[in-house]
Amino acid sequence: MLKFLNKPYPYNDDLKYNSKLIFFISIGVLIFLYLFQPLDVSSMDNKQKIYVVIGLGVITFLSLSLNLLIMPSLFPKIFLKKVWNIKKEIIWNIWILSTISVGYFLYYKALGIFNIDFNMLIGLILIAVIPITGLITVNQNRILRPYLTVAEDINKKLKENKSINERLVHFKSDYAKDNLSIRVSLLLLIRAANNYIEVFWKEGEKYKNQMIRTSLSKAEDLLKEHKFIFKCHRSYMVNINHIDKVDGNIQGYKIFFENLDFSIPVSKNFAYKLKELI
Repeated sequence: MLKFLNKPYPYNDDLKYNSKLIFFISIGVLIFLYLFQPLDVSSMDNKQKIYVVIGLGVITFLSLSLNLLIMPSLFPKIFLKKVWNIKKEIIWNIWILSTISVGYFLYYKALGIFNIDFNMLIGLILIAVIPITGLITVNQNRILRPYLTVAEDINKKLKENKSINERLVHFKSDYAKDNLSIRVSLLLLIRAANNYIEVFWKEGEKYKNQMIRTSLSKAEDLLKEHKFIFKCHRSYMVNINHIDKVDGNIQGYKIFFENLDFSIPVSKNFAYKLKELI
């Protein structure tokens, strides 16, 4: 339990945002009190009723202003984001609730309109809960919104990437009979061979290859939107998602694929880019 209470919690220190929040919550409380009249103000004449409702709205406004604007400005070290946690957030909201409730109580006592009893105190506290609930709800939504937006964007990107990865890529040969269509995610590498390219891909647990009469530059243009397909040498393109290992020596780097009996050279010009991608 203590571990949970000590977890970091983002403190809302945006004074401009809090000023707007205070205003709208205070107006909301005022409207609620006037429409629903929860403390028997219905028995009062209109003038008294308006005074009571406006007074409670003003107290809400002043209490929230004290706690959300003035105190964080006077005692900034207490409200540092890096030391704020769930326990402090709970205590802070209880404090705000208490100041609003006490303000309501003193205001009613000063008016001398009602006899303050236990039921009246409970009623005042319950009304004070309204702005606190609004404050917590709005702040929670504000805190969560950027995370939800980022998560939504990431999920959208993942979905797009998955769709791209599962897309068929069509290699057109100068001879129609040599055309090849495979899912881009299964592609291992492409090797240039004179007027041909040799395409290697994975099919189940097996590896297959096919010669196609076309150029590597055409294959590169065909696959340019797939960032994981990388031209590592003037004669080779590889799918970095299937690389088994990379070896390096004074002669440069070499890429290895599982179950292929040859290595793929990496040009010096492309070595840094390969490291970035992987």
